[in-house]
Amino acid sequence: MKALPADFYDRPVLEVARDLIGCTVEHRGAAGVIVETEAYHESEPACHAFVGLTPRTSTLFGEPGRAYVYLSYGIHALFNAVCEPEGVGAAVLVRALAPTVGIAAMRSRRGQVRDHDLCSGPGKLTQALGISLAANGADLSDGEIRIRPRGEGWLEPAVVEGARIGITRAVDLRRARSGVHALLTPRRWCAHREVPTRRHTTPKFPDGASPRWGR
Repeated sequence: MKALPADFYDRPVLEVARDLIGCTVEHRGAAGVIVETEAYHESEPACHAFVGLTPRTSTLFGEPGRAYVYLSYGIHALFNAVCEPEGVGAAVLVRALAPTVGIAAMRSRRGQVRDHDLCSGPGKLTQALGISLAANGADLSDGEIRIRPRGEGWLEPAVVEGARIGITRAVDLRRARSGVHALLTPRRWCAHREVPTRRHTTPKFPDGASPRWGR
C-alpha cells in the first residue's frame, strides 16, 4: 500500500488530525497504527509557528506532507506531520501508536518497558520507531518516515475529539485532539466530546502489544 500523498495533508489541520487516526507510521523496520493525534495551527499560542517564521519553524511553514521533528524539553524527539498550504504554519502531532510491526526492535530501543507502553506517548513512539531530529523535513510520501492509509480493521474507526493535554496555552480548543474511542480510558480522556461514529472493532495486536493510554 502506497504512502499518503502530499495533497492528503494540504487541508485544514483539524481534518487531517482526525483522518490520520487509523493510518500507519513506518520507520526503520517498525510500524504502528496512529490512535491519538493533536492539531496545532499558527493562529494559536500553543503552536511553535505562532512566533512566525524562524530557523526552527521553517519546516512548519514549508510544504505539506513533511515531517516536523523537534526536541521537547531537551529530551524527547516529537514527530509531527506538516499540514495546510505552504506558508501556513500547521502540523499534527502524533501522540500514540498501536504497535503492529517490528515489536522486537521496539523493545530493544525502548528498554525494559511493558509492551503496552512501547508507543503510548509522543516521545515513546519516536524512540520505539527510531525517529530522531535528523528526520526533520523528511518527505512522508517517499522519505525515511512514511504514513500509509488506513488498512483492514481501521477503515472506519470510532473517533472522539477533545482538548489537548500537556500544554498551558490554548487549552480550550476542544476539537484539537483526536483518538480511538475504544482505546482511551476516561481518566486520560476526561474532556472529550464524542462525534458521530461508525462501527469499529478494536484490532488485536501482536505479542500482547495492545497499548494502554495514561499520562
